[in-house]
Amino acid sequence: MKVHHFHEYWPNHSHRAALAAALLLLLPAFSPNLFAPLGRAFPSIFSEWNAPKPMHFHLLKAALHLPISLQQQRSLWSPLAHQGWRPCLDVEEPKDVPLSSKKSQGYIQVFLDGGLNQQKMGICDAVAVAKILNATLVIPHLDVNPVWQDSSSFAEIFDVDHFISVLRDEISIVKELPGELSWSTREYYATGIRATRIKTAPVHASADWYLENVLPVLQSYGVAAIAPFSHRLTFNNLPLNIQRLRCKVNFQALDFVPHIKELGETLVHRLRFPPSKNQVLGTEHMQEGNNEVKTQGAGKYVVLHLRFDKDMAAHSACDFGGGKAEKLALAKYRQVLWQGRVLNSQFTDNELRNQGRCPLTPEEIGLLLAALGFSNITRLYLASHKVYGGEARISALRKLFPLMEDKKGLSSFEERERVEGKASLLAAVDYYVSMHSDIFISASPGNMHNALVGHRALLNLKTIRPNMGLLSQLFLNKSMNWSEFQQAVLNGHKSRQGQIRLRKEKQSIYTYPAPDCMCPS
Repeated sequence: MKVHHFHEYWPNHSHRAALAAALLLLLPAFSPNLFAPLGRAFPSIFSEWNAPKPMHFHLLKAALHLPISLQQQRSLWSPLAHQGWRPCLDVEEPKDVPLSSKKSQGYIQVFLDGGLNQQKMGICDAVAVAKILNATLVIPHLDVNPVWQDSSSFAEIFDVDHFISVLRDEISIVKELPGELSWSTREYYATGIRATRIKTAPVHASADWYLENVLPVLQSYGVAAIAPFSHRLTFNNLPLNIQRLRCKVNFQALDFVPHIKELGETLVHRLRFPPSKNQVLGTEHMQEGNNEVKTQGAGKYVVLHLRFDKDMAAHSACDFGGGKAEKLALAKYRQVLWQGRVLNSQFTDNELRNQGRCPLTPEEIGLLLAALGFSNITRLYLASHKVYGGEARISALRKLFPLMEDKKGLSSFEERERVEGKASLLAAVDYYVSMHSDIFISASPGNMHNALVGHRALLNLKTIRPNMGLLSQLFLNKSMNWSEFQQAVLNGHKSRQGQIRLRKEKQSIYTYPAPDCMCPS
C-alpha cells in the first residue's frame, strides 16, 4: 500500500502553510499531545512545520569559500595565559566554633526542579543552608522536570559516596531519613498543607531568613522540607566559609557516576583521535591555504552548546526563519505552557533583536565560529538536547563544519544505553565532554552556559562568550559584507575568551567564582 504524503494533495507551499496555521488554531489549548498524531499523519508539514531558509545567505556563502589565516588559527587555539588566580576551595571554620562540638538541629530536605545545572546549583545551596542551620542534609530529591520529563535521581547522576566523603568535615549528610521520620516524603507534601514544609522561602533569601523561619521548624519537628528551592539563597553578605563551601560542593563534591564519566572519556578520546575515515574530505570541500593551517586544530576540539530546543524558541518569542506557520506553532506552545506569561511576546522580532534578546540560531552561531577563525576541518562537538526544527535547522551549521559530531555520531547505542532517553544523564555527558574541551562556546545564556563559564574560569580554560548585543546588530545589517562582519566579530570578542571577571553584587558565585572561591597567585 502506497503511503501518500500531505504535499502530494497540497503541492502549493503557501496553501500548506495556511492550512497548518488554521489547524493550529483549532487545537485545544489543554491538549498539546494532539500535535504528535498529526505529525505522524502529515510528516511533510507537521515536522516543526517548514524547513527554515538561511537568514543570512550572503554571509553564509562568503564563509563557505573564504580561507582562514594561519595567524588567526594560532591565536584561536592557543590556551589562555595564566591570569594570576588559583582555586581556593578549602573551607576554614571560625576558630571559636569547632565542628565536633556542634549538635545537629534536625534534618533538612530539599526538592529541586529544573534541569541538571539548575539542580546542581540547588544542591550547592542546600549544603550551605544545612551549614547555616547546623542541620543534617538528606540527599536532595530531584523532581521530574515538566519539559525534559526526566525522573533520574541524585544517585543516578552523582556519586553519592564521593559527595558525602568530600563534605564529611563540613556537614552531616544522610542518604535517607531515620525510620521515625520516614513519613516526610514528596508524596506526603503533595497531598496537603504540612507544618514541616517551607513554601515561603524568597528568591535569594538571606542566612538570617533561614535562622528565623526554618530553624524553629527543625527544633519543633526534627525535620524541615523546603520546596520550591531553586535560587533560594543569596550570594551577598555571607561569611567566606559559606561561599567557599558552595564552591567546594560545585567543583569537588558533585562528581558524576562512573558510567557517565566513562562514556564522556570515550567521546573525548574519539574527538581527539578520530578514525582516519572521518578525517578524509573531498578536496572540493576543503578551504584554501597552507597545509600547516589544516593541522592547527589537530588533536583538539571545540564544544558548541546549542541550546535551541522548542521550549527556548517559544519563550524567546523571536522569529527564527520558519515562516508564519512556525510563528503560530510557537505562539500556541507559549499559550499552552505559560498561559501568556512571556514578556518577550509583547515586542516585535526587530525590537527583541535590537535589544540582543534573541538566541543565536544554528546558522548564526556557525557564522560566528567561522568569523572567529574556526576552519571547516574543526572537530566540533555539538552539546545539545533535541534541536528545534531537526536536521533542517542545523544544515547551514553542518555545511560550515562538516566534521561536526554529537553523542550519537561518536558512540554506539550499546555504549549510550544507560543514558539514552534521560535528559539529565545526557546533559551530564555533555558537561563532561565540555569541561575537557580546548574551547567551549554557548549559543545563548542559560544554566549550562553559566555553570561551564564558572567551572572553566576556575581552571583557566578558554571559553568564548558571544557578545549578544553586538551580534544582534551585525545580523540586522543586511548590507554588511564578510570582511566587515568578521572584523567586527573579532574586535568584539577579544576580551570574551575566558578572562577572569570578578563577581559583582547579586551575581552568581557559580558563574563568577573569583574572588570568593579563588585566590591571587
